[in-house]
Amino acid sequence: MRHYLIAGLGGVLAGALATTQIAGPLLAQETAEGNASVYQQLELFGNIFERIRTDYVEAPEDKELIEAAINGMLTSLDPHSSFLSADDYSDMQTQTRGSFGGLGIEVSQEEGLVKVVAPIDDTPAANAGIQPGDFITHVNGESLLGLPLDDAVEMMRGPIGSEITITVLREGESEPFDLTMSRDTIKLTVVRSRVEGHAVVLRVSTFNDETYDTLQAELKKAVEEAGGIDRVTGFVLDLRNNPGGLLNQAISVSDAFLDAGEIVSTRGRNPEESERWNAEAGDLAEGKPMVVLINGGSASASEIVAGALQDHRRAIVVGEKSFGKGSVQTVMPVTADSAIRLTTARYFTPSGRSIQALGVQPDILVAQPAPAPEVEEEEARSNSDFSRSEADLRGALGNDVSDEMRKQMEEEAAEVEATAALREEDYQLAYAVDVLKGLAAVNFRADQVPAAETPAVTGEGAGEGAEAAPDQG
Repeated sequence: MRHYLIAGLGGVLAGALATTQIAGPLLAQETAEGNASVYQQLELFGNIFERIRTDYVEAPEDKELIEAAINGMLTSLDPHSSFLSADDYSDMQTQTRGSFGGLGIEVSQEEGLVKVVAPIDDTPAANAGIQPGDFITHVNGESLLGLPLDDAVEMMRGPIGSEITITVLREGESEPFDLTMSRDTIKLTVVRSRVEGHAVVLRVSTFNDETYDTLQAELKKAVEEAGGIDRVTGFVLDLRNNPGGLLNQAISVSDAFLDAGEIVSTRGRNPEESERWNAEAGDLAEGKPMVVLINGGSASASEIVAGALQDHRRAIVVGEKSFGKGSVQTVMPVTADSAIRLTTARYFTPSGRSIQALGVQPDILVAQPAPAPEVEEEEARSNSDFSRSEADLRGALGNDVSDEMRKQMEEEAAEVEATAALREEDYQLAYAVDVLKGLAAVNFRADQVPAAETPAVTGEGAGEGAEAAPDQG
């Protein structure tokens, strides 16, 4: 059977039980009593199941009853354990390959409400303005309150091109409001690159089977566009609104920028089940300064990458506190076409931090300003320029500068103006680019910074071949 490892919320608590020769008979008695209690409860379940089959007002489907009971048992543990029916299991496997139908939002459940973890780039949800932290209360006027998460997600699915209206509750808004969009095939663009000045920006939107390979290709393309690695001031790894995905891809992306040291460890109920993954030599960024951008929509695998690079002082983390999804789910097939998703471990960053429910705190807190309300601008009453400098003074001395130097100064001024203009489009990204300029000015190099100390972790080595399923609801 093929198992998938998922970084998710929750965890399994374990306690140590010490016994002596005197305690042995007592322990055996308690075990026997515990087993008897379990059998009594299973008998109770069987009795209720038969009562429903014979006395419910309409004849139920046995398979649906049993699956609902299994799902109820799993969802009572934590928000990320669940039963995957044949359709759900098939959807999950499709999502790891990077293409599926829907609105393009990652969701979780909080107090009976559907909460948006993050919209996916260039999808109907993102284009309609869905934001991390939004609560979806209704679909086409029908309430989602109290529905299991899988059922709520199913209501948001539908034929490609069909229209859907969702009702949204948003912090800071006094009233709920509706957003209407058309369902579409969600084809994930996992990594996109751009060059801002001399900084290479790598936008990673999710962690699926294609992420590391695409990151490598996009980084190479962007470095060539910038004129070679010697011309690059540094790299921005943009993980904002990245809801996570495959654990092995998060490890590969972290390893891409680390030469050595621990990347992440997982610790389960039993100490012997603990695992750790270490980086291998080789840094795609060749020691250039790095900034990682995160926000409240950065979850799970994104937090593994941000935490690893932060702990090793390989990158400065800028933005807002991440989601705090710090546990691992294992997807275990139980029949030929169904599976369970069960929380089996917590993960820890190299310094031993568990970020479960706490998130990764940025090194530099930078909030993204809310869009300014559109106001009608008054027509300027004068076209004259009232700015003043030395060059504006009558009779000011000229500057005997070479054409080459003047061209360089004009290029530098244009870069500064471009970053200033970027603040209007994306304040956090502009801030990250400015941080890289500052680091380049002091000739920062990653290999000059001592790595974070890594505590000993119980468990064997690298756990090769581990895979994970996406954290998609």
